[in-house]
Amino acid sequence: MNFIIFTFVILKIQIMKDRILEFLKRENKTSAQFAEEIHVQPSGISHILSGRNKPSLDFVIKMLEKYSFLSTEWLMFGKGSMYKEPKMADLFTDIEMLQTGKPHGISRKAQDKMPTESTQGSDIQEIISEKSQPGHSEAVKIVWFYADSSFEEFYPRKH
Repeated sequence: MNFIIFTFVILKIQIMKDRILEFLKRENKTSAQFAEEIHVQPSGISHILSGRNKPSLDFVIKMLEKYSFLSTEWLMFGKGSMYKEPKMADLFTDIEMLQTGKPHGISRKAQDKMPTESTQGSDIQEIISEKSQPGHSEAVKIVWFYADSSFEEFYPRKH
């Protein structure tokens, strides 16, 4: 008895319309909501999702501009994950400062008095003395964190 063995390899080639459908499902959006959010005609979305039309460059740009968290590589080529990796703020970075580049809730006068890398211990003591006036909370401990992941603790003297 002779046997012939056939091996079939099924490749799942995902096209962009499938990725758009996956995105809509994951984001729990209807095609009408999606069309409204990226400012295109609902019929245009329908034509893309049915496979009648392919997404235009203008469509892709509108989608990526509206959903900035969406990975361009994933949408265009199916590579990587759907979402971009979030940029994490470190413990001491204000979210508004990340977005605007300006410290939040700190007056310009206070920024000028903030210690810099070259501030010496005596300068720090002077800053603490200014802050120790009535109406200010008393500083108990100051911790300096450096770029090399080391830190230094400073305990102000009581007057």
